Amino acid sequence: MAVQEVELLEVSQQRYLTYALSVVSGRALPDVRDGLKPVQRRILFAMYQNLRLSPEKPHRKSAAVVGEVLARYHPHGDSACYDAMVRMAQDFSLRYPLVDGQGNFGSLDGDSAAAYRYTEARLTSLALEVIGDIGQETIEERDNFDQTVKEPVVLPSRVPNLLINGAAGIAVGLATAIPPHNLTEVIKGLQLLLEDREANDAKLFNAVKGPDFPTGCLILNSKAELREIYRTGRGAIRMRGSHIVEHKGRAKYQIVVQSIPYNVDKSVLVEKIAELIIAKKVPQLVDVRDESTGEIRVVMELAHQADADTALAYLYKHTSLESNFNVNMTALVPTDNPYAGRPAQLSLREMLLHFIDFRYEVTRRKLTFEKGKLEERIHLLEGLVSVFDAINEVIQIVRKSSGRADAAARLVKRFKLTEVQALFIVDLRIYQLSKTSIDELTSELEEKSARVAEIDKILKSKKRMTDLLSEDLSRVEKEYGDERRSKIEHDFEEVELDTDAYVRHEDSFVVVTKDGWIKRIKQSNDPSSTRVRDGDALFFVGEASTKDYLALYTSHGNVFVLRVYDLMSTSGYGEPVQKRFKFQDGEQIVACECLDEDGTPEGEEVLLYSEGGYGLRLPHDAVQETKRNGKRLMRLGKGDRMCGMFVVEKDLAITVTEQGYVVCFHTSEVPLLSGAGKGVILQKLPKGDRVRAGFSIEKKSKVRVQAEKAIKEVDVSSMTITGRAKRGLKLVKRGLPVVGHEIVIPKAEK
Repeated sequence: MAVQEVELLEVSQQRYLTYALSVVSGRALPDVRDGLKPVQRRILFAMYQNLRLSPEKPHRKSAAVVGEVLARYHPHGDSACYDAMVRMAQDFSLRYPLVDGQGNFGSLDGDSAAAYRYTEARLTSLALEVIGDIGQETIEERDNFDQTVKEPVVLPSRVPNLLINGAAGIAVGLATAIPPHNLTEVIKGLQLLLEDREANDAKLFNAVKGPDFPTGCLILNSKAELREIYRTGRGAIRMRGSHIVEHKGRAKYQIVVQSIPYNVDKSVLVEKIAELIIAKKVPQLVDVRDESTGEIRVVMELAHQADADTALAYLYKHTSLESNFNVNMTALVPTDNPYAGRPAQLSLREMLLHFIDFRYEVTRRKLTFEKGKLEERIHLLEGLVSVFDAINEVIQIVRKSSGRADAAARLVKRFKLTEVQALFIVDLRIYQLSKTSIDELTSELEEKSARVAEIDKILKSKKRMTDLLSEDLSRVEKEYGDERRSKIEHDFEEVELDTDAYVRHEDSFVVVTKDGWIKRIKQSNDPSSTRVRDGDALFFVGEASTKDYLALYTSHGNVFVLRVYDLMSTSGYGEPVQKRFKFQDGEQIVACECLDEDGTPEGEEVLLYSEGGYGLRLPHDAVQETKRNGKRLMRLGKGDRMCGMFVVEKDLAITVTEQGYVVCFHTSEVPLLSGAGKGVILQKLPKGDRVRAGFSIEKKSKVRVQAEKAIKEVDVSSMTITGRAKRGLKLVKRGLPVVGHEIVIPKAEK
């Protein structure tokens, strides 16, 4: 075998393009004409053409359907084929199911269908409308994958299936997400465009009001939003579950959810609501249960005197009880090549016009096919009528002939018939010749000739063709149209989410360990005996209400703030702070404080300091609730680390180094910044020394510094206020390092 050298880049691009086109046209995107993907089209065609599973026939094993589809038309996996058939049978997936399933075909709770050996299926009546006049040369056919049989390129659907059932799929570089609609409304839109292709958008959008989901949820889009979505083919449909509030007596009420958004797993939704109730995130609710049978009924019990709207506002934000359907109306549209379509993002008008043009073409081909069959029959009848008066002679000629071909040739020569007419007469049974009435023949001939003339008039008249299409659509609407399930609310009152309404007041201890584990415990417990991990120790314990906040200052100059209520309430170890916030490598908690629920007092300041002796003042209200990444307060130099903070309560402040140096200065010497900064030098450090602690003090206070084996206590009044940027007084003169960063400041004596 000869080796051929090729460019890898060129071959890769060519092969990938081939693959991409195959996925786009052969798997993921529906055709704008029949609204079906190839696998769906093949399933319906195989059930109709090969298995004859029409609605009046008994159900057949789904395994037989899958096997027939894979054997003849779809050379792909059986699970993908079965999943496609299951979806066409689910009344919560398709607005108008095309497969009538018997057995377990899944549920709204996310239950998967039983294996195809256990379920049975047949076509629905609407599926026959989608299959349409398949045997009348109305559409193009092509060879299947092994060229043994023919399959339709598209089904001659009489219903706008793409819009009424929607579609979803992901291709290579393309995707589609078309919401389902109400059949009656879509047909009204088609009728409008049949009358006037240039009808304005206002009339069209008045006919097609919006999506109509099978789960019957509320649609919360304004008219302007829906019109923009239908004009561009893109946008978000806002869905929300509908509910009522039931009175159970004795001041007890419950919220009953009666519909949920499309494509939402009901069991997952109920489970999420239960988790929020257990975690006490929604104190207005005490219980949830699913009482659904044939209809959706999710019951949530309200606490005593709780407001239902407040509870629902939280659920809308934090669960899938409210979600979006992101519309992307992409489909394959016909091209000059009848066997291939091209993907295009379409507006509502374009989708409807494509279907109308398709129906014109299908109707024209159907009438042409009917006319051809009629003309064939007329030709045969004309031959029979021409020899009817000489039936005895015809019989004599046939009797004297040597065979069928000889008899036909003699009749052609004698009566000037065509070969087709002669063979037709020869093949007639004797009783048909003897009993055939010339009146019946001429009547049938006149009837069929009149029908041919009528078809010619229809084909030549655009108005007559339009009337035929309109009658067909009206019949479909009458037989299959129904009421809208999804209610559209253009004007609705948005419930404002007040976070304080979801926090239950409870006095607690906030616990932070040296290794960064955080939790809250009830104030009835002793925080000193709370559980910590081996090798860990308590770092901070503070009293706080669940409505208060906990601020965590870190070595990288950041602050992370969260509500005490959001801390894990447990007698165990708690949870690592990294689970709540995004800490950088090596970042550690260096200081903590509890903030009142009303925030920091106006005018109060906080002073931050680093190991390198730098510090800055900030307004305390700069410390606010933060997101996962926290908030930068102090910009640190290379190798420097923030080591603490304190609230500026007094005029004086001190910082203490590891080697026992203490500097006392007025806090007004430190500039007050409005945002993050590097700050100024608070204390000059000898080589190898670093700041370990800092405090806001007053002159009547005493400072006690503890070294390894010595304790030094000094009155602040006797200390020299040197100002910032000095080395300061050395309290521990023997060079013993200060243990930790604890400095005790006794209360001033009266």
